[in-house]
Amino acid sequence: MRVTEGGVELEVPGEQTEGVEESVFYNPRQELNRDLTIAALRAFRERENRAESYLDAMTASGIRGVRAADDGWRATCCDIDEDAADLARANLERNGLENGSRVEHRNVNALMHESKFDVIDLDPYGTPMPFADAAFARCRDLVCVTATDTAPLCGAHFNSGVRSYSAVPRNTDYHTEMGVRILLSALARSAARFDVGVEPIFTHATSHYVRTYLELERKPTAADAALEQLGHLSHCEDCLHREAEYGMTANPLETCPNCGSERILVAGPIWLGPYRDREFTAEIREQIPDAFGTAEKARDLCETLEAELDVPTYYDQHKLAKSWGLPANAMDDFLADLRDAGYEASFTHYGGTTFKSNASVAEIFEATEANLE
Repeated sequence: MRVTEGGVELEVPGEQTEGVEESVFYNPRQELNRDLTIAALRAFRERENRAESYLDAMTASGIRGVRAADDGWRATCCDIDEDAADLARANLERNGLENGSRVEHRNVNALMHESKFDVIDLDPYGTPMPFADAAFARCRDLVCVTATDTAPLCGAHFNSGVRSYSAVPRNTDYHTEMGVRILLSALARSAARFDVGVEPIFTHATSHYVRTYLELERKPTAADAALEQLGHLSHCEDCLHREAEYGMTANPLETCPNCGSERILVAGPIWLGPYRDREFTAEIREQIPDAFGTAEKARDLCETLEAELDVPTYYDQHKLAKSWGLPANAMDDFLADLRDAGYEASFTHYGGTTFKSNASVAEIFEATEANLE
């Protein structure tokens, strides 16, 4: 069957069933991911105009590489599966893009160690970590990463998360952001082994995956600066109080300062710094044309990310209200109460009832209790 996405025509296997995440060749649920990729590449090319080579490291049907090539990048599509490589090659040819771009049927780690690219895009099935070292060793400017193993990242599959990311994830009420920050921590540590510093300039957690774009600076001091963004979280299972502390050595809370509980979960090392650059996120939003199939959703996501506070966890108002034995309030009114009390507060892209604030759990309760009763 043939599909059209982002102005290119793509051949995919006829047995493809829309919405099946495990498909080897084409996943229609990733269209938002790919639309944002093209917008991010456009924004990055304006920032770094010498960037021109792009590696689609696990190309499958070739859709991401074909779209990048159609947008003016010198794309290399790579896949270890021979059928996937043949399909990607046919899709490049179908769109008249075979002269400036190419397909490699081989192990992408070997390709990355042999060739340099301005931008490397890792979008494997599951964890990207087996490919991270080679990407950071050879990429010049920007590494784009998708991780679909959200259960290990978020702490739901604890042992798998520890093995894959060399960190302790915890399944908390902000489990989605836990996954984002566990991934960024692992990637920063991978890059640092090659004296490469990373700056996450755009990151989002959508549906079943986490996606991040890391701008690189290839010098030891930049790697050191990135590692300084790592630390640990202490989380109270009883009252949902949480505290973050920078540093590679954990110094967790023994008892909760809010309720006195000793049921403290500790996570880390995780990334505690910002995970997007507001200006770059706004530039991505401006690069999303109406013709993109997910244009409205993509712009809304960028707008929410632009406004998000730079604090390392979020709250779910419904879960807080339940823990307090009180009914939830309208989110706009709830956040207004926090702001009226002198705290910062923002929506998050993680869900409609989630928010970020510089207030503690106790301060949130004090500021909003009257209007929750």
